[in-house]
Amino acid sequence: MMIYLRLFWEFFKVGLFSVGGGLATLPFLNEMGPRTGWFTAQQVADMLAVSESTPGPIGINMAVYTGYTVAGIGGSACALAGEVTPSIIIILIIAAFLKAFRDNRYVQGVFYGIRPASTALIASAGLTVAAGALLNTAAWAGLASVGAVIQWPAVILAAVLAVIYIRFQKLHPAFLILIGAAAGILYGLV
Repeated sequence: MMIYLRLFWEFFKVGLFSVGGGLATLPFLNEMGPRTGWFTAQQVADMLAVSESTPGPIGINMAVYTGYTVAGIGGSACALAGEVTPSIIIILIIAAFLKAFRDNRYVQGVFYGIRPASTALIASAGLTVAAGALLNTAAWAGLASVGAVIQWPAVILAAVLAVIYIRFQKLHPAFLILIGAAAGILYGLV
C-alpha cells in the first residue's frame, strides 16, 4: 500500500512542476530514479524510447511505464493518477476564474516567465537524451579517449536520419522511428 502512495506522490510532484509537455518530465525523472532506486538513467532513456513510440502523451506513458515496472497494474494506476491530478486541479481552478485571469497583467507576466523555463526544461531533456544516446558516459567518466567516448554507430545513424529528414521533410516522424528501430535491431544482431 505504501508503494502506491509513494508512486502517486512522486508523480504528483512531476505533474505539478513539469510545465511544457512530456519532455519536461525528464529532468524530474532523472532526479527521481537514483533517489527512489526505481530506475537508472539508462532505463529513463529506454522509457523515453518506448513512450515516444507508443500513442499518447510522453509524460503519461512514462508514468504508466514506471508505475507498472515498480508495482504492476496498481502502480500504473497510481502513477497515472499522480501525474494528471495537478493538471486537473489547476484547470478546474482556472476555469472557475477564467474571466478574472484572462486580462490580469500579473497572470500574463507569469505565463511570459514560464515559457523560457519550459524551454530550458525541454532543452535540458533533449541534451540529456542526446548525450545518453551518442556518448558512452562510462568511458567519459573513466577519461577514455574521444574515440571511446563517442558511440559512432549511434552518431552515424543520427546523421543519416537527419539527412533523410532534411531531404524528405514530408516524411512522417513515425517513419524515422521505424528506420531507427530497424537499424538498432540490425546493429544488435551483428
